[in-house]
Amino acid sequence: MIRQTPYSKENEHKNNSKHSANQALPLAGEAEGASFISHSLSLPLQSVSAVLTLLDEGCTIPFIARYRKERTGNLDEVQITNISELNERLKELSKRKETILKTIREQEKLTSELERKILACMDSTELEDIYLPYKLKRRTRAQIAREKGLEPLALAIMREASPNPSERRGVPIPPHLSKELASLSLPLSGESEGALDIIAEIVSENQQARNTVRTAYKREAIISSKVIKKMQDTDEAQKFADYFDFSEPLRRCNSHRLLAMRRGEAQGILRVSIMIDGEECISRITRQFVRGNGTCQTLVCKAIDDSFKRLINLSIENEFAALSKEHADDEAIKVFTDNLRQLLLSPPLGQKRILALDPGFANGCKIACLDEQGNLLHHEIIYPHPPRNQQAQAAQALKRMISTYEVEAIAIGNGTASRESEAFVNKVLHEPNQNFGDILKYVVSEDGASIYSASPVAREEFPDEDVTTRGAISIGRRLMDPLAELVKIDPKSIGVGQYQHDVDQIKLRHSLDQTVMSCVNQVGVNLNTASRHLLTYVSGLGPALAQNIIDYRREHGAFTSRTQLKKVKRLGDTAFQQCAGFLRIPNAKNPLDNSAVHPESYHIVEQMAKDQGCTIKDLIGNKGLLSKIDIQRYLTSHSSRPSEALGEVSLRDILSELEKPGRDPRGAVEVFEFDKNVHKLDDLIVGMELPGIVTNITNFGAFVDIGVHQDGLVHISQLSDRFVTDPTQIVRLHQHVRVRVVEVDIRRKRIALSMKLGVR
Repeated sequence: MIRQTPYSKENEHKNNSKHSANQALPLAGEAEGASFISHSLSLPLQSVSAVLTLLDEGCTIPFIARYRKERTGNLDEVQITNISELNERLKELSKRKETILKTIREQEKLTSELERKILACMDSTELEDIYLPYKLKRRTRAQIAREKGLEPLALAIMREASPNPSERRGVPIPPHLSKELASLSLPLSGESEGALDIIAEIVSENQQARNTVRTAYKREAIISSKVIKKMQDTDEAQKFADYFDFSEPLRRCNSHRLLAMRRGEAQGILRVSIMIDGEECISRITRQFVRGNGTCQTLVCKAIDDSFKRLINLSIENEFAALSKEHADDEAIKVFTDNLRQLLLSPPLGQKRILALDPGFANGCKIACLDEQGNLLHHEIIYPHPPRNQQAQAAQALKRMISTYEVEAIAIGNGTASRESEAFVNKVLHEPNQNFGDILKYVVSEDGASIYSASPVAREEFPDEDVTTRGAISIGRRLMDPLAELVKIDPKSIGVGQYQHDVDQIKLRHSLDQTVMSCVNQVGVNLNTASRHLLTYVSGLGPALAQNIIDYRREHGAFTSRTQLKKVKRLGDTAFQQCAGFLRIPNAKNPLDNSAVHPESYHIVEQMAKDQGCTIKDLIGNKGLLSKIDIQRYLTSHSSRPSEALGEVSLRDILSELEKPGRDPRGAVEVFEFDKNVHKLDDLIVGMELPGIVTNITNFGAFVDIGVHQDGLVHISQLSDRFVTDPTQIVRLHQHVRVRVVEVDIRRKRIALSMKLGVR
């Protein structure tokens, strides 16, 4: 079902507008569709039309946002994504209307008035209500009664009870039914009882009656959950203890609470229901169909009561259960994608020689030494911790590896034995008479590393290594370049979601893929070192072309220019146009090949350099020369090739790129250390102030790692002294924060934290 919510201008850059359930998704042509999208998203019609045209031409969203700003009116990536998604919904609804029209036409029940009503329908729910009387059904009680010839009697009873006098002047009924109608008495005979089943179904399919119940659900529905008694004392039920006896208005139920209840229901621990005041609804529907007193009026009232309890209420409850779940899914997916974006755009250490340490006790610490490109140089296992306690041998091995492989930084996984391993490394680095220089150590998240190490991707990269070595390699590479390494792992396994396994998986996968593609193209990709998995997300490529690039690179060596891409198998002009600007070639023949300047604009830069009396290489990074350029001289908005026209916005982008070519937008990685006196839950004392790292952000707060192998929760109410509606306004993923311990529940392994340090 397609639903919409109005566009909000509260934050246009982060606009995640959905679409109101009361808005239109008409069956229309391209012009009408563009007009509707423009109105729904409050975006200029010209911009929307341009985006739709570019999408039809095969352009990707990152390409449109980066290189077609003049045509779109400088719409950002989120706005373009919203246009694309709403356009797809328009197409889906149009197909649905076509199917409905065809079905009703085949029944020979399609009147011109009904067809106009369907074509003009402004809401998907309304469309299904219109279609309901014509929808093929299983053999219902009403259908059985119709087969007995009782429909004329049912209609006659409804006419007699109708509050509208004009409805009473219906088509005459057969004499034998007219006689039966006149002699009706309560209770009805068994055969005539079927007439009430027909009335109940007619009422349940009435659009106004359904909207009456729907309105009641919107205003007053209560969602409740109860624990199933036999499950109450089980260990698996304890995580749902907050919902053993819970209820609140559905419209106020946050997504994480609803998803938690639905998960408990799916696991057979909770029973969840959505309820309204049924008597009030029945009363409202009765006034629609009944006026006065009498036998017919009593019979219709009885049928309405049955219709509500047996048909309408159950249908609308299911509708709102699905709708509330859909809204919760959308919110959870938004939280997930926001976290994933922050994680993928985490600052990289860059090309350094890394010693990666995957910590452990009995199985030892797995070590992988990597060169500047992330290639494996050496690996081994040391046992500095219990039960072996081979500290001397482990220290000697660590010093040997640091010296032999000229290690510049150490990456330590944050899993089991992480704190102990960090202390061991510190001790070795600071031993007397050691001169290791400025080796920095970093704690790196292990989330998903085990998934990667056992994946086909890891086996393909390191066919001769075991899973433990692959895991250590992944930890080291994450420090060097988080984006390049994390794209190899299913985002659901990275540990930054909120009920990600409970939401619509197709919708989740689409959003995650869009997020990964956005991040990859925002950063740019080194054409000569990128893995196939990273290249897959580059605008215009995909798995097949990414593999073809790898094959070409393997056969012909490193690329020296972007134009060489045209020699790659099946990489035609369209794919080249879409991908070229996002691929970087350090030390290329043309310095612009290592920038975000698109090849279609090279001639503009060449003219700029010529006008300044210098080379392109002289121009790049030279603020003095760049400041002298008058961009008005290079405007090509009225070019004979409008697809490549350059306006002021795009020209300023080019100058900004020339000033700092290939600039990484991710910033620099920071060193962090936990409190040396805190290692486990038992070490925590209420009131302690500790350093921590934000590991996950949800609608209800942020989870913070304080070094005890169990993240603590800073509830949204504890994030700031001011009122907070969105935790992302206060914290970001991997942010270094100071928190105060508020509560420690060792049995449930729960830690409550606060960032309101001034409050006691």
